[in-house]
Amino acid sequence: NFPTIVFCVSESESQLDVCGKPKLNTRIVGGQAAPVGSWPWQVSLQSSGSHFCGGSLINSQWVLTAAHCFQTITASGLTVNLGRQSLQGSNPNAVSRTVTQIIKHPNYNSETFDNDICLLQLSSSVTFNSYISPVCLASSNSTFYSGVNSWVTGWGNIGEGASLPSPQNLMEVEVPVVGNRQCKCDYGVGTITDNMICAGLSAGGKDSCQGDSGGPMVSKQSGRWIQAGIVSFGTGCARPNLPGVYARVSQYQTWINSQISSNQPGFMTFTSTGTNSDLSVNCTGLPPKGGPVVPLWGDTPTGFESGTLHHLTLSTEEASRMRGLQAT
Repeated sequence: NFPTIVFCVSESESQLDVCGKPKLNTRIVGGQAAPVGSWPWQVSLQSSGSHFCGGSLINSQWVLTAAHCFQTITASGLTVNLGRQSLQGSNPNAVSRTVTQIIKHPNYNSETFDNDICLLQLSSSVTFNSYISPVCLASSNSTFYSGVNSWVTGWGNIGEGASLPSPQNLMEVEVPVVGNRQCKCDYGVGTITDNMICAGLSAGGKDSCQGDSGGPMVSKQSGRWIQAGIVSFGTGCARPNLPGVYARVSQYQTWINSQISSNQPGFMTFTSTGTNSDLSVNCTGLPPKGGPVVPLWGDTPTGFESGTLHHLTLSTEEASRMRGLQAT
């Protein structure tokens, strides 16, 4: 087995050398403006010049984002904007690319938001510098216990219905991971799958929101920033006991590598320490840890009656739970 392990490591060595190490890293809801160059993998996805979703650079020619950002949007008029600090005004470090491929996960479910993950192939490679560089991705054996610190970044709303004010600087917010058992109790047992990871404060006040969809949720370990989640959905924004829900990146290592054949992204194992308090969480309908799997719902997800996805021109109910913006 040893030679196989060595081969796998060397295959993605180029990205492992550079990923998750921002040279300059020293609003989202409840957050603050990010210092220039702090999150050099952050991208703005724009349709006909209007920001609608975020994303993250994972190698020189690929971006990771949310599948729900592309329920209606195609590659026509789509640009990926990198190295930006603000959506308005001067951005001397900014570059943009068009997109040659949009690859939504084949099992993405637009009703339940399961497998809400998508890859974008850029029209040409970008050159890494202090303002543009890739993030590392959580490998399949990663563990994220309740309370693990994470950061979410984006140009989304700073409150429900409250747009980011001019000059629309990139915002950052720190939120703890919420274990999946607790998240199931918050949203309804059938709503949260193993392909999702949640983060937020039980008291509310800090969260991603509309316009942040597709953007990264990252945690730092051993000096590297590792992407754990992709902004997906939530009920409202920053409400108590309703954390943000993200696509769980570690579930997709095999799929991502199957789509990116050369210069594969840098996958790193995030390891939680101590005890996972989520294992002791119980609520009505939640089976004991290790108990039978509860089947997913049919057409109407429990807990979404007054729900928020975080993009698109949809019904009021659908648009309220997505975390993207309507592209004009």
